[in-house]
Amino acid sequence: MAPEHARHRRWRRYLADERAEAALYRELADRYTGEERSILLGLADAEQRHAQHWIDLLGEDAGEPVKASLGSRLLIVFARRFGALFVLALAQRAESRSPYDDDSDATDTMAADERIHGEVLRALAAQGRRKLAGGLRAAVFGINDGLVSNLALVLGVGATGLPPEAVLVTGLAGLIAGSLSMGAGEYISVTSQREVLEASRPDPQSEGAVPHLDVDANELALVYRARGMSPDEAEAQAARVFATQRLDTGWVEVPATDDDGIGSAWGAAVSSFLFFAAGAIIPVLPYLFGATGFAAVAIASGIVGVALLATGAIVGLLSGGALLRRAVRQLVIGLAAAAVTYALGLLFGITVN
Repeated sequence: MAPEHARHRRWRRYLADERAEAALYRELADRYTGEERSILLGLADAEQRHAQHWIDLLGEDAGEPVKASLGSRLLIVFARRFGALFVLALAQRAESRSPYDDDSDATDTMAADERIHGEVLRALAAQGRRKLAGGLRAAVFGINDGLVSNLALVLGVGATGLPPEAVLVTGLAGLIAGSLSMGAGEYISVTSQREVLEASRPDPQSEGAVPHLDVDANELALVYRARGMSPDEAEAQAARVFATQRLDTGWVEVPATDDDGIGSAWGAAVSSFLFFAAGAIIPVLPYLFGATGFAAVAIASGIVGVALLATGAIVGLLSGGALLRRAVRQLVIGLAAAAVTYALGLLFGITVN
């Protein structure tokens, strides 16, 4: 068994972390109203109960409060300065790594609480993640596409033996062409999606046909059945329409707007252009600052690698997953694609020479 003073030191650390977590949830609760605020305050109360467990075990040996772990203290700082989703994602990861499962001094109830706290935080963050998902996909896709495609282009052209000036011009051309292509593609994609959805909207002139429909044949009920209602629901809805002589909201689904998740076509085009350009400029930087030869290749690969690690880690953080695994996945995929192009450039350069 560990010496008693070592156990007490561990208990005091647990106590400090529980107090810090309670403070974190109260800090986050100030960002919310209604049910979300009540839930976060409930989590704070639970952490306070856990803190009391360690106080009871320590008794007079509790001593002066000690500092919480660096991670717990950083979460409080982040809660004061960054968005709630970012902090909730970090807190979710922290709860999933609770040491109580393997510590006999913690009760089974406390260990179970920590696991459930992670699920509570996951649920609180779910709405923010859904709102973020589309924008995050576009940002990650745009930046990574710019990073990988332009790095591959620059390395492939450079490997053929062309002078640095030609590589620089090629990289800048790739940046401009790729950014325009991404912007145009996103504009066409969003516009096409909107047009397809609008094709499902009813003709506004259809309402004028209601007074002339045969009530006994009730063709209107077929419309509602085609839109997913059961026969009984469709008959009842059609009867209400005949009574009011108006096609009410049961007639259609909500029409597509800029707030329905599709977004603005121009907004999507501009953001895709900028995200791609932000990624594509990075592999060109060494050549802009005069680097040549293998040094330029190494610098470009290095800074792109760091950027790939960062984007992968951000995705891991916001998804509540493993940061390192997602960061390494981005790095391996991106540099592997660039390495293949570089090898082909070397081969082509040797063939031409």
